[in-house]
Amino acid sequence: MANLANSPITQVSPITSVSQAQTVSNLQPQLLTRLFLDLRGRRFEVDRETIMNLPESVLLCLFPNGLVLSRQSVNLSDGGGGDDDEEEVYGVDFDPDCFDFVLNFFKSASNNFYGTDTTPGLFAAQQVLFETPSSEFGPATSQNPLLSKQAIIVLREELEYFTIPPKDGQAATDSNGIANDIMADIKRRSGDYLMDKRSIFTALQRNVNKENNVAEQHLIDMLCMSGFDREDEWGFRALEPSRCCISSIALVLLKTGITHYPNGDRPVELDSSQMATAQKLLLFWRKPARKCWWDGLDVELPATADKGALTVKLWARRVWTLELSLV
Repeated sequence: MANLANSPITQVSPITSVSQAQTVSNLQPQLLTRLFLDLRGRRFEVDRETIMNLPESVLLCLFPNGLVLSRQSVNLSDGGGGDDDEEEVYGVDFDPDCFDFVLNFFKSASNNFYGTDTTPGLFAAQQVLFETPSSEFGPATSQNPLLSKQAIIVLREELEYFTIPPKDGQAATDSNGIANDIMADIKRRSGDYLMDKRSIFTALQRNVNKENNVAEQHLIDMLCMSGFDREDEWGFRALEPSRCCISSIALVLLKTGITHYPNGDRPVELDSSQMATAQKLLLFWRKPARKCWWDGLDVELPATADKGALTVKLWARRVWTLELSLV
């Protein structure tokens, strides 16, 4: 007669002791509720939700090799998972002032939209839009994420510049490509010159005028219809240490066509045409788009306290990253 205990129907799992169960439980990764980041010597404590709401393009700069939001160290000697409050610090090569700028903008936008403990936000006043017949603003109004989330346009620029000095032979590099003091000084002055050029669209508009690029003109027009202004400047701009590179970022609230009146004197109104324009930018939600172009100009570097003005050829390789974030 067959042993029923070996039947897959009657077979039962062996009894697991409490200590064994505890050990297995401790082997499961524990999700981090907050992260401790060291950005070039400056410490930040950020909760997981804040990190997850950051733009994809910024996250790729912060964590180019990816980020695991769980504790990786497990202490099996005593069956415990270690001290939950023990800090695991992630070293990040990213400008801390830029990170602070992004965090503050996103926090302010979130508080303004969702409200705080003492102040109601815009979202509460927009509830009436979900009750509006869908035919008025297009199909599936209740499924439009721009009604229930705060949308932020994220535009970043990575600018690498290359300076061609005058042909007087004083500025040069050695056989290893190391610049002499004169060349290094010209590079620094070139960086300072570009740092002062804070206008967002000047370089791209110059390229449009030069190449008659209709697609680039359309990009400028779309951004200016969606929240930017043609005279806007970069919200943050800084030279990268030990590199001929300038990083810039601009953040603006997406113009959705929703109008709020002070003190709620009138119901919220929605411009369906502007909303249709805004919805086009949903193509860039979690899908950053990049554009790269070269820009070459003869520029005059301003005189300094101990050096006169200098004309150089300045080449710039610009990489734009456009993205939409919903918080």
